[in-house]
Amino acid sequence: MTTPPRLLALGFPGPLRDRLVAAVLDGTKTSTTGLVEDYAHEGEPLPCSGDRYTVVDSHNRPVAVVEVAEVRTLRLADVDWPHARDEGEGFASVAEWRTDHESFWHSDAMRDALDDPAFTVTDDTLVVAERFRVVEVL
Repeated sequence: MTTPPRLLALGFPGPLRDRLVAAVLDGTKTSTTGLVEDYAHEGEPLPCSGDRYTVVDSHNRPVAVVEVAEVRTLRLADVDWPHARDEGEGFASVAEWRTDHESFWHSDAMRDALDDPAFTVTDDTLVVAERFRVVEVL
């Protein structure tokens, strides 16, 4: 029996998730970044190449299945331009990508999700940089 794919909920429900899901579906978004801390807090294993995830929209409806092509665990300061560009959000530089992501990771919603009202990232914060491809649109 095959295990169903885990869920990939990009961002939090609302306009951000809607934009990210649209970018996955139109092929613009082929990478994503998560915090190692978030995986640990949720008790989730880090992704591996070949893993499949069901992408959900803001209403938690399945919209696509993606397959992980590459996973790198690295310091936030070591995220490179190809990864930042391929997140599909129109960033002009790694610095712009980082500013946007820091804003998300320092948001009340993210701090609540981590149960840490003072959570902050630094150059040494470990992130999971994933590349994926859409294998099925649902």
